[in-house]
Amino acid sequence: MSDVTQLIHQYLRHNKKFPHVFCPGCGHGIALGSLIRAVHGLSLSKDEVVVVAGIGCSGRIAVYVDFNTVHTTHGRALTFATGIKMASPKLKVICIMGDGDALAIGGNHLIHAARRNIGIAALVLNNNIYGMTGGQTSPTTPGGARTATSPYGALEKPFDLVDLARAAGANYVARGTVFQAHLLDRLISSAIERPGFNLVEVLTPCHTQYGRKNKFKNPVDMYQALKHAAVPREAWEHFSEAERKERIPVGVFVERDEPGLEERYRVMQAALLARPKAREALPEPNGHDPASTKAKLEGVES
Repeated sequence: MSDVTQLIHQYLRHNKKFPHVFCPGCGHGIALGSLIRAVHGLSLSKDEVVVVAGIGCSGRIAVYVDFNTVHTTHGRALTFATGIKMASPKLKVICIMGDGDALAIGGNHLIHAARRNIGIAALVLNNNIYGMTGGQTSPTTPGGARTATSPYGALEKPFDLVDLARAAGANYVARGTVFQAHLLDRLISSAIERPGFNLVEVLTPCHTQYGRKNKFKNPVDMYQALKHAAVPREAWEHFSEAERKERIPVGVFVERDEPGLEERYRVMQAALLARPKAREALPEPNGHDPASTKAKLEGVES
């Protein structure tokens, strides 16, 4: 058994049925490996980590990892994750969702989790389709793509998840692919480590439901297409509009260090419990200064 295999095996629940349920060629297993390497690299204990997942292929990851895990209802993973983080802010809460799970029924939760800047690492495994539930069009299905519910080509414009999370106020927004596993490791590690709401979009092929309907002969063809399309954000910014249509920028798009909702709540809570002396620690109603909030937290804890 290789060192990498031993590492991943260390973080899996051995009483679960293996090999896993992911189809041959699915990138979700690579995403699972990146998640485990990121947690291991941060030297986090299993008890420090909570993985919350919704329904769909991506939701099976919560079944396999040997952390604290919650397998929730479709589209509601972020609501459960929010409650966990507010109740136990010291835990590292990682929320894993698919593109349909996060952006269709769960879209409103995603927007408001980013707006609140709640301290969650959100991983959206985007395969451009509803994989487990029948191959229907999802909110990220490219225009013209064929699915079970768009046999003549999708007519709707897809969401750009990076733009959506950035506009909603997320602290950290990144995009990676399962073809670039080492980059993905680093992006997920940053998302777990940083304060506030941190989102990583993970582009992962689904040959069973998407590839076969869209003229990809096999999973290798999908990975080759992903390799060609993905380019560093810095290079993509210099492309012409025509060139951009054929490529997908990857990397880090937003990096902020604003305190999460759970941190701001602790400042307010401490101030209310210590009236009137600590009333000055209440955050300003029209915003907050990260450095000021950090200083107030240190004062409350001392």
